[in-house]
Amino acid sequence: MPEPIRVLLVDDQALVRAGFATILDAHPDVTVVGEAASGAQAVAEARRLRPDVVCMDVQMPDMDGLEATRRIVADPEVGAGVLILTTFHREDYLVEALRAGAMGFLLKNSRPTQLLDAVRSVAAGDGLLAPEVTRAVIERAVVAAAAPAGHAPVPGAAGTGVPTSAPAPGAAPVRPVPDAVSALTERELEVLGLVSRGLSNDEIAAELVLGRATVKTHVSNVLMKLGLRDRVQAVVFAHQHGLATWS
Repeated sequence: MPEPIRVLLVDDQALVRAGFATILDAHPDVTVVGEAASGAQAVAEARRLRPDVVCMDVQMPDMDGLEATRRIVADPEVGAGVLILTTFHREDYLVEALRAGAMGFLLKNSRPTQLLDAVRSVAAGDGLLAPEVTRAVIERAVVAAAAPAGHAPVPGAAGTGVPTSAPAPGAAPVRPVPDAVSALTERELEVLGLVSRGLSNDEIAAELVLGRATVKTHVSNVLMKLGLRDRVQAVVFAHQHGLATWS
């Protein structure tokens, strides 16, 4: 039997940590090896415990989850993937976490099975963006990319920073399509479109009637050909260059 996925839970609310631990420890392929109530504790525990996945809250005392994510991802001695768990009140937090190197985002009100799937995906190096999170995060990232140099996006509804006139999905590309895209096969372009919707490798495999290993190979080829670090960057790339699909 393979070693279980080692998870570090980071949240300033003890009841939240206990709930996540109960869900994850109920499965033999996952084990919670530690908990932290702040970003500073998370960095220290990640260095001490060497987990495979860090489930990270954003708003915490002492040091927030964004700075903690930056430090954990930048530490070559840790090597953990960071999964952001958020109530999603602030899209800008999620964009900053993406820039910090987080491998995935999931809403705290997601189903227990979604949390388990997310932890497994991040541990496998796949990463993910929850479909509920993808649209707003990417709209903000695309609008920010389109803003003239030195100009921040105009705040929009609910103060999210996404203008009410933000480009709708499927609108004209914000940036020209790079030459590297021409190196993608038709199947790889199809996979990129599904990745842009926040689908996991298992979901893509079901959609295209392919084996999971085949999908993982396609995703790896897309990342390599486009010079992207992970699938989260692939999601942003697809939306910024008009290659995303929503249905």
